[in-house]
Amino acid sequence: MHKVNASIITIGDELLIGQTIDTNSAFIAQEFNKTGVWVHRRVAVGDVYDDIRKALDDESVLSDIIVITGGLGPTADDITKPLLCEYFGGKMIVNEKVKAHVIHLFEKIFRRPGPMLERNLKQAEVPDVCTVLHNARGTAPGMLFRKNGKLFFSLPGVPHEMKGLIVNEVIPVIQKEFALPAIIHRTVFTAGRGESMIAELLQDFEASLPSHIKLAYLPNYGMVKLRLTSIGDLADAVNKELEPFFIRLQELVKDFMVVNDDKKLEEVVGQILRKHAKTMGTAESCTGGYIAHLITSIAGSSDYYKGSVVSYDNTVKSGVLGVNQSTLSQYGAVSEQTVTEMANGLLKTIGTDFALATSGIMGPGGGTPEKPVGTVWIAVATAVKTETLQLNLRFDRERNIHMTAAAALDFLRKFILANT
Repeated sequence: MHKVNASIITIGDELLIGQTIDTNSAFIAQEFNKTGVWVHRRVAVGDVYDDIRKALDDESVLSDIIVITGGLGPTADDITKPLLCEYFGGKMIVNEKVKAHVIHLFEKIFRRPGPMLERNLKQAEVPDVCTVLHNARGTAPGMLFRKNGKLFFSLPGVPHEMKGLIVNEVIPVIQKEFALPAIIHRTVFTAGRGESMIAELLQDFEASLPSHIKLAYLPNYGMVKLRLTSIGDLADAVNKELEPFFIRLQELVKDFMVVNDDKKLEEVVGQILRKHAKTMGTAESCTGGYIAHLITSIAGSSDYYKGSVVSYDNTVKSGVLGVNQSTLSQYGAVSEQTVTEMANGLLKTIGTDFALATSGIMGPGGGTPEKPVGTVWIAVATAVKTETLQLNLRFDRERNIHMTAAAALDFLRKFILANT
């Protein structure tokens, strides 16, 4: 079995200084992995001629496929295309199909006023040694080069355009060129135990794994995903070999397993609600609507999610959710009593089966000796029952919000399972 390796080279100073987050590499890696291509390395370089050339030299030694994103635009800092033309020993020519596509986009789709700029028409210029890959979503074409048995794909850095090219152009070429192995992952999603505690529990199990089966720990905001990975010629054979190890892994972590699949927590909650034909809503103070955002990021969430009240100010807690002024005065906004009334007030306000409420101090200011930064109260409720949970977090504002959202969703998950 030959493992087909790929390298991803992302180009742009904006990536190196953190101005732009590289989401392209993650998408490419995910799509390649589904196909059977193993992403061996990811490299980011700036808009520097010599750095890009060196990255091409280095990665072509290590990988069968090199994917380059970025630097194909119409401005002076976009140097990828002329560099590739020189690197592969070609000359620039006008591709008439690309030119016609660019003109069509500007005249029929974009409908921008004024004449088309010469720099836009230059998008149709490509090295004569490449195979042009049609970019249906933009003006910069993708390009395929071949050298010493290696494939080099150059794609625009705009994520929407890059994604279309990967799915519609790049992967079909790769599938035609290579006999691809099966890369199989099996994932267990856990919550409520730290990575080190789980690693201690799985020490003997991990030592018993064959050398070609790998166990990875993927921690994130109070949760840990455990991923078993194996590679083989046939997917059925790989799955059959993995199955007993996957079953054993689930047995070992059953007390804190969320689901035996690679899913998001908000997706798991939604699936449980849909299964039982129940609805929910959120009353958020300290999380400011972030939990609502997570839930509604899942397609089809309107089946079970009715809405949210972001009661950031106490006047909204009392005026919309019906929290008693005496409760706020006596116990404060960040208290078990307040989140209890928030959750029950939401049930009456929007009429759901389940309600989730949060109130806390995210920082960096606002804490007191009695209620320091990171103090959070969470409540979940039905018409007949309410449960609460207190968190004492110790992180910065952003992480406190994310940790609260994760804890709240998992608390809700357990509550729904116990009350349906």
